[in-house]
Amino acid sequence: MQLTKNILLLVSIGLFFSFISPASSILEKINLVDSEATKKTKALYANLLALKDNYVLFGHQDALAYGVKWKEEEGRSDVKDVCGQYPAVFGWDISKLGKYEHNIDSVHFGKMKEWMKEVYKMGGVNTISWHMDNFTSKGSSWDTTACVAHILPGGPHHELYKQKLDLFADFIDDLKVGFIFKKKIPIIFRPLHEMTGHWFWWGKGHATPEEYKALWQFTVEYLRDEKDLHNLLYCFSTDICENIEEYMEYYPGDDYVDIMGMDDYWDVGERGNPENLTMRLRMLVELAEAHNKIPVLSETGFETIPHESWWTDILLHHIKKDPTASRIAYLLVWRNARLNHHYAPYSGHISAPNFQEFVQDSTILLESQLPKMYKVKRKKAK
Repeated sequence: MQLTKNILLLVSIGLFFSFISPASSILEKINLVDSEATKKTKALYANLLALKDNYVLFGHQDALAYGVKWKEEEGRSDVKDVCGQYPAVFGWDISKLGKYEHNIDSVHFGKMKEWMKEVYKMGGVNTISWHMDNFTSKGSSWDTTACVAHILPGGPHHELYKQKLDLFADFIDDLKVGFIFKKKIPIIFRPLHEMTGHWFWWGKGHATPEEYKALWQFTVEYLRDEKDLHNLLYCFSTDICENIEEYMEYYPGDDYVDIMGMDDYWDVGERGNPENLTMRLRMLVELAEAHNKIPVLSETGFETIPHESWWTDILLHHIKKDPTASRIAYLLVWRNARLNHHYAPYSGHISAPNFQEFVQDSTILLESQLPKMYKVKRKKAK
């Protein structure tokens, strides 16, 4: 009985100091899309913001689900196989949600939820993209049949779009952890991405900028205000852009964006000029900082990584080359599906030794090197 009283006393003291902690005032100053964002969601944003000036978190798509020549092996990732640590950021995609048990890349949605909870518990960061099927044609994201106007309020498929958002809300509601009082884990949500390209039905040439902005704004308002999701950070990410005007053409407004990203495979691949990566990141960082947002390299990579020193000579060099360009919070490389389609090294790959050198750079953070991302008071990184 006395032990129980002592435990309750310690809990009470902890709660008291949590209420008077300076961390509370820090969180109050954070201005997010969602004014009712959870404390942990605000803390994630605050920590990404604080880290970005000195560190870049490394991310990998579907890192726990599969890798080259393996699938669903507990505790495994190709990144960990190569360097002994997990990525800091874990990307997931919810395409086919509500239609099949697996997403477009054969990841089971139920297992995806469990992996996302594991990421949170280990202190990593989860981000969700959505290759959403076309509501008009029933085709894939790459079916560019006119669709955006049809799913806006008043459009013939608007209710179908709301039903899909309802499924997403149910998915997010399941992402809870805790022994007695379960709480939703913070998620970076990156919908309707690469809209400056022409390959998706929501992209350039298939929807006007005004239609795109209206769709983004409706999506945020529906999830936040109607579905009461308060654990999301909203990431707007274009494909490569040549100038600020191109980047901002589809921008839905500061009230609807927390993170400003860019996907760039072109500049770091076989035919690209990596100098342009530096230029684009400098533009992105300056733009994000002017709008009080967090800049990220939301997707990048070189398929199969055929050059053994690509990680340090191309990717790292052209991020660190410019002090402004280097102020991105994280970068994420795409998935490791098979021998001819992978973006991170696997054990025995020709770039594996160079990747080890890459992650040992003082700028790059992996999961084990992160501060407590869901609390404001941070331990020193590395």
